[in-house]
Amino acid sequence: MASSFAHSLTIHSSAFARRSVWCGVPRRQFLASMCGLVGWTMLSGCTAPAIRTQSPEDEELESNTHLVGEYSVPFGMVIQKVEGIALVNGLPGTGGDCPPSPQRNALLRDLQSRGVPKPQSVMDSPSTALVLVRGFIRPGAQQGDNFDLELRLPTNSECTSLRGAWMMETRLTESAYIDGQVYDGHLIGRGGGPVLVDPNADSSGDDTAIKRGKVLGGGVLLKQRPIGLALKPEHQNLRTSAAVGTAINRRFHTFHKGRKEPVATPKTGEYVDLLLHERYKHNVPRYMQVLRAIPLRETSSERLARLALLERQLMDPITASTAALRLEAIGNEGVDVLEKGIASRDPEVRFYAAEALAYLDEGAAAPPLGQAALEEPAFRVFALTALSAMDDYAAYEELRKLLDVPSAETRYGAFRAMWAMNANDPLVRGEKLSDQFSYHVLHTGGPPMIHATRSFRPEIVVFGHEQRLKTPFKFDAAHNKIMVSGDPSGVVTVTRFDVNGVDQKREVDTTVDAVIRGIVELEGDYPDVVQILQQAAQSDLLTGRFEVDALPEANRRYENRGNDDSGSEEGEESLDSREIQVSNPTPELFAPAEKKEKRKKSEDAHGISGHHGEKKQVSRWEAFRDKIMPWSAGD
Repeated sequence: MASSFAHSLTIHSSAFARRSVWCGVPRRQFLASMCGLVGWTMLSGCTAPAIRTQSPEDEELESNTHLVGEYSVPFGMVIQKVEGIALVNGLPGTGGDCPPSPQRNALLRDLQSRGVPKPQSVMDSPSTALVLVRGFIRPGAQQGDNFDLELRLPTNSECTSLRGAWMMETRLTESAYIDGQVYDGHLIGRGGGPVLVDPNADSSGDDTAIKRGKVLGGGVLLKQRPIGLALKPEHQNLRTSAAVGTAINRRFHTFHKGRKEPVATPKTGEYVDLLLHERYKHNVPRYMQVLRAIPLRETSSERLARLALLERQLMDPITASTAALRLEAIGNEGVDVLEKGIASRDPEVRFYAAEALAYLDEGAAAPPLGQAALEEPAFRVFALTALSAMDDYAAYEELRKLLDVPSAETRYGAFRAMWAMNANDPLVRGEKLSDQFSYHVLHTGGPPMIHATRSFRPEIVVFGHEQRLKTPFKFDAAHNKIMVSGDPSGVVTVTRFDVNGVDQKREVDTTVDAVIRGIVELEGDYPDVVQILQQAAQSDLLTGRFEVDALPEANRRYENRGNDDSGSEEGEESLDSREIQVSNPTPELFAPAEKKEKRKKSEDAHGISGHHGEKKQVSRWEAFRDKIMPWSAGD
């Protein structure tokens, strides 16, 4: 095992060293550190081949071609946090005031400025509570985009639960707390809406969980977040800034009101402003990578020579990722080379070539990306995002086929990719229930499944119509405001209790669709529907699976065992076998709002998962790491 670890380590170091040109990591410093670690491994009784050095072809590529990334670094690529103080109402007697604080004073002033009569009495009510609100805005977000809001109660609040709350509209700014006072920065967004509390919080007895909540997609961005390229200090001058802008605009342009516009605008000798290209709207980090891989200047003869070099690098799985990205940066002239890559027998080469072709909107990319999404979890999130960026019908067909597979994250990932491709497509358009959440019933094959979200946007997707609830049962939501009960005869009664009025009732059949619509008709909201479905799933009364945020993940490891004709004996590891981690940043289309919980059941090699979804595979490196460094487990 030790020799395998050392062998894997040397390959990882070689691959990272090759990629360190565009990652900005000093190659000599990295290799020196890795050599020390390899030396430690060998002193421990392990032997391994020497670290594979950089090839002469790489040196030639780096010395002869100057890329935009050599002169600039990304700007505006950090997550922006906004905060606010809000009032929630609709609590079923679980609310209450909080002790005097800067936040309480700020909310009181806000209520007074809005003309709320007797604001002190409002804050004292058991149906209201003060909450602290925050949201995180992704790089490149556009005006009008929605984002999730996270709510929590301040320390010593009298409120005991946020279940059933509705957050009143509040202002969201970049706030600061100085000398006990709250100071707001520029107004960034506004937000409000129904509060979703973890449906399992009450049964788990977690007092903290019921005092926290989310308003999915409740924030609205009031102005665009700028992105750009900042020139490195040694290259800060108007000539270089103009050259960077010209190089980018040769490759990319966008349209505004039917008029063609460049995406890059040199503002000063230090900064180039960028418009987000439509094809990369759900993968801004890749957009930046491609822009920085654009050559600053290149003659036709130099381009031909570099294409030949990139073709050789594309066919090597160690350099395939960087080569594909640079071919994508070249544009249409790189298509022929990339099409040779998707014909390779090596899965890595095929994937990276297909991914780059997808962002060039070439239909040949669709079949290998569909296969990668289906068969290889490490490539899935990137393959689905790339398919969503295409306008080609072949990409739509690949995503449509994935809606029928057993894997929860694959089929829901395909649904979200189809929505990102064209939200108005009849298959995924769905409808808006109570003007609060998106609802979709899909006539698909595969095992029946219901999927709900707790991030990105409030949404319920029913895979397979005519799903039913088994009777008898009795469930309640929002502390008994709504109750759903089913008798053995197959009649389901949805009841809304009103303390100050007459209770309302609806009788529906046992189909999930009818129950959801019955809840909404009685003014139930998205958290109510999710809570009822969660209770039904926990009682094993759904005919299909119930999943929450079954999203494909980034940073998974993949073991490439080389081609089938490697010549290794059965049961013997191929010399070409190597374990890699696809370390591309998570596309915004599938970026989770929080770290996903570990799933409890397993998914086999074909992507078939149990009731709770997929199991994270543990690599040889992780097992070795956890044995000698147990404190690192679970990082």
